[in-house]
Amino acid sequence: MSVTVERPNELDRMRFFINGEWAEPSAVRIQQQVEAATGEVIGLAALGSEADIDAAVKAARGALDNGPWGRTTAGERAAVLRKFAEALDRRAADTSQLVSRENGMPIGLSQMLNGGAPSALLRIYADVIEALPLEEVRPSQAGSTIVRREPVGVVGAIAPWNFPQVLAMFKIAPALAAGCTVVLKPSPETALDSYVFGEAAREAGLPDGVLNIVLGDRDAGAALVSHPLVDKIAFTGSTEAGRIIGAECGRLIRRCTLELGGKSAAVFLEDGNIETFLSGLDNASFLNNSQTCTTQSRILIARSRYEEVVDAVASFADSYKLGNPLDPSVTMGPMATQGHLERVLGHIDSAKSSNARLVAGGGRPAGLDRGWFVQPTVFADVENNDRLAREEVFGPVMALIPFDDDEDAVRMANDSNYGLGGSVWSADEDRALSVARRVRTGTIGLNYYTLDLGAPFGGFKDSGIGRELGPEGINAYLEYKSIYGSSKYLSA
Repeated sequence: MSVTVERPNELDRMRFFINGEWAEPSAVRIQQQVEAATGEVIGLAALGSEADIDAAVKAARGALDNGPWGRTTAGERAAVLRKFAEALDRRAADTSQLVSRENGMPIGLSQMLNGGAPSALLRIYADVIEALPLEEVRPSQAGSTIVRREPVGVVGAIAPWNFPQVLAMFKIAPALAAGCTVVLKPSPETALDSYVFGEAAREAGLPDGVLNIVLGDRDAGAALVSHPLVDKIAFTGSTEAGRIIGAECGRLIRRCTLELGGKSAAVFLEDGNIETFLSGLDNASFLNNSQTCTTQSRILIARSRYEEVVDAVASFADSYKLGNPLDPSVTMGPMATQGHLERVLGHIDSAKSSNARLVAGGGRPAGLDRGWFVQPTVFADVENNDRLAREEVFGPVMALIPFDDDEDAVRMANDSNYGLGGSVWSADEDRALSVARRVRTGTIGLNYYTLDLGAPFGGFKDSGIGRELGPEGINAYLEYKSIYGSSKYLSA
């Protein structure tokens, strides 16, 4: 889009962060960032080209091969990560508000996940790398073997728009802790917030070229994935895009971590407590306006409790207060973009044409003519092979499905191409655990669902490859090297 800039705007982002400096784009391509709740332009952002990605990757490669970062001690890196965290904390309030304007996330949630969580992850991985032995000596038949953990190299990190700050930091924090250098390509749907990482990195004293940021579209992402100087790709996004990235990484024999889509199931057993279920439903199924990869949009309900739970979920959906996400009293904001709103409405229209029964919502809310709002929508009597039960909507549209017994519930939960999140609701937690162990999914909650930054996160099947978070999350950014030596190293 060609845009004439009439006046400076403090939110405009017209340069990229490359090699520790703010660099002019190689070509003029400018995108308007629209506020999700109003439809109004709030800033402009330059979009990077293949040349900009190339400059950023070369800066990262130079910093890795010739700079100090990969040769620092774990303690030295940890100290910089903690300074980085402090610098982000000082900017957290403004960052949280900006993300809410960009993608519609309720401000309270944004304060936690875009304001607080990124710095928390930096501190977590500072602790992880300090506690991780980077060398150990083992006896061998010929003498000894020194086993080293070394940085995997230059990391291309591709972050999505739904939780832009924290999901970028899922990648940045363990990569930097391991001694890698990073090129971050944020999503153009949230074009303005990512450059806070560059400002904070400079303040923290991160060496030039260790973290580089180039906003770009799919072409820029493809250039990053295919660049010959990149050693690993870490991607969060759609399964469709993940297939393309995974295929290219396979062709290039390039490491990759793919955190992809989901169609997760919440399983309500016949002894479930309805009050407990409703108290956890916001996190499990409606978090961030249901623009969340772990959204449990298939709600499987024991047949003996079915109508009771259907009525309760419908009432719960109707209770949301829609509006500007910067208002703390608002409990659900808009969809992130007009295009995404239209996609969600398309799923609703498709379900209306099926045999499913609409029990809540079903379209645009009255009185909210500006912005990309949709009513929280609930369909009952959905079949597990219906489109609404198979495809990821990425919006507040729930499919309610009855089941006969625990065996039937497990079968239906597993009857999906995805396996990322889930939950089981029962008055008997041991029974819930028994069911949870049989569901093929990367994460699952017992009577609640809340992501744990200290435990591995990722998916089965089409939901991805690899794990992020927890101490295990750093493994994707390390390579193992075996050095065969004499027995003298055993006593060193």
